[in-house]
Amino acid sequence: MVRPVTRKLLIGLLVCPLACAAETAAKCVETPAGVAAPETEAAAAVEAPPEAPAAPVRERFEVAADDGHTLAVWARVPADPRGAIVLLHGRTWSARPDFDLQVGGEGPSTMEAFAAAGIAAYALDLRGYGDTPRDATGWNTPDRATADLVAVLEWVKSRHEDQAPALLGWSLGSLTSQLAAQNRPELISALVLYGYPRDPDRRYKAERDEGPPAAAATTAEAAASDFIIPGNISQQAITAFVEQSLAADPIRSDWRGSDQWNALDPSKVTVPTLVLHGGADPYAPVPNLAKLVSRLGTKDRAWVTIAGGDHAAHLENVAPRFMDAVLSFLDAPR
Repeated sequence: MVRPVTRKLLIGLLVCPLACAAETAAKCVETPAGVAAPETEAAAAVEAPPEAPAAPVRERFEVAADDGHTLAVWARVPADPRGAIVLLHGRTWSARPDFDLQVGGEGPSTMEAFAAAGIAAYALDLRGYGDTPRDATGWNTPDRATADLVAVLEWVKSRHEDQAPALLGWSLGSLTSQLAAQNRPELISALVLYGYPRDPDRRYKAERDEGPPAAAATTAEAAASDFIIPGNISQQAITAFVEQSLAADPIRSDWRGSDQWNALDPSKVTVPTLVLHGGADPYAPVPNLAKLVSRLGTKDRAWVTIAGGDHAAHLENVAPRFMDAVLSFLDAPR
């Protein structure tokens, strides 16, 4: 569990850079109710918040899976972190474009935002994504992905005085994260299921062996497809996401073994759990989420809708709401 942090500090670090245009970000200062805003440059200098410290450098680690396969893990670790979180990407794109998108002048990436809040952020590339190569089969499966995630959770826990990290899974990554929570709850202090894309009542049939994986090229159109609401993200950020996604993941990862998702059972989730989604997310319909939340096996649960957000809310101008929801849940007394 993470140690508490002053929420007022986070407003300056997270909301201001994300909410203001680059040229006016330095002027983004909260004025308390009933107090006149400073009218002179001298007064403004006195009232301005301190500059946010530089983000910790992004590090690359290699973690051995239970079968010896090498997994790439990216990290931004602040000095004296108060906790840790593991971030798991979705079906198409890997850790860096999803959670460490670099867009000049438009505020911190998700990993940088967690680091600014004092939380060490780790993001895994599953097999066939980013810097983690495919194995000899060329395929990923739910069980294989879950075992790889468990290996990384064990490794992160060992780096932080044996304190279990939080786990956030996005989209398909939320399904893998749920399986990890069902199988190894002692490795997870809190679970965030974000953009959960499955009806809990859905059952999958075993698939036929259809030969080798397709290994098809990814496309710019697919990279931009999650940004649904017009004006919710700048064109500069969309361009950066497309470029960084295609560079990290030029070939689409291939999955099989969908029937392994049948092991998903919300009643077996016993760790504190936040279900989080954008209000306009077409992949996470409210009726499905209601089933998920109502069936969770933990009483320590919350469900938050990010108004104005879609499937990629954490990358859009509602990112401060995303961060506030996650940090509020992680910081809750328990």
